[in-house]
Amino acid sequence: QVQLVESGGGLVQAGGSLTLSCAASGRTFSNYAVGWFRQAPGKEHEFVAAISRSGAGKHYADCAQGRFGISRDNAKNTVALQMNSLKPEDTAVYYCAATVAWAGGSRGAYDYWGQGTQVTVSS
Repeated sequence: QVQLVESGGGLVQAGGSLTLSCAASGRTFSNYAVGWFRQAPGKEHEFVAAISRSGAGKHYADCAQGRFGISRDNAKNTVALQMNSLKPEDTAVYYCAATVAWAGGSRGAYDYWGQGTQVTVSS
C-alpha cells in the first residue's frame, strides 16, 4: 500500500504561482504512476495532470496545458505540480493519486489517494 500526503496549497492572487508536493511512503514509489486531480465546491473531481512511473510520460488536462508542470523525484518519493498563471477558477482542493498501471486521467483507475490540499486563487 502507498500513503500519499499533499502539501503546498494556500492563498494566492490571480496570476501567481504555487507548487504542490505529493509525498509518498510505503511501497516502492517508482512502481506507481501518479495523477493530480482537483475538486471545486459543488463540482466533480477533475483531472489535472499525470506522470508515468519513470517520469518520461506526462499528460495534461486542457485546463492545465501550458500553465502547469508535473514532475517527480523517485529518489525522494515525491511528485510536484508547478502551477503558474493561476486563475480564480483554479480554486479547488487538489489531490494526488497513485496507480500501478498508467491511467492518465481515468479517476477510477487510481488506487491510492491523499487527503488533499486547498488552493485558493483570489481575483
